[in-house]
Amino acid sequence: MRLALGIGCDRGTPAETLARAVDEALRRIGADDTAVAVAASITLKSDEPGLLALAAARGWPLRFHAVAELAAVDVPNPSETVRRFIGTPSVSEAAALLAAGAAHDPARLLVEKHRVRGADGRNATVSIARILHD
Repeated sequence: MRLALGIGCDRGTPAETLARAVDEALRRIGADDTAVAVAASITLKSDEPGLLALAAARGWPLRFHAVAELAAVDVPNPSETVRRFIGTPSVSEAAALLAAGAAHDPARLLVEKHRVRGADGRNATVSIARILHD
């Protein structure tokens, strides 16, 4: 099984918090990071040190999607707060679906919006979608 991760986070979220969120989400479906083919987020996070460090450490390619791309994806758990501040109702779920090539198939989400708050109070959100073909 090949997986696409969608990752959202507060600005300045440490790689350790992101790793914890990813590992917990993967465990929920009985997978580990070797099943991850790609990780994705919003273009606003393309310079996020913790996210870049995690992807580099695990050898995952990172894809970043524009706000409009993410906003066009139907997700099971939209957030009005995220929409108000960022312009899209979803980062992690929408990014996972886009990276999996499943923008119009929310049933491909294996993990919906798994949230973790780090010891420093910063939040990470991870969603996982199944990639059916290359």
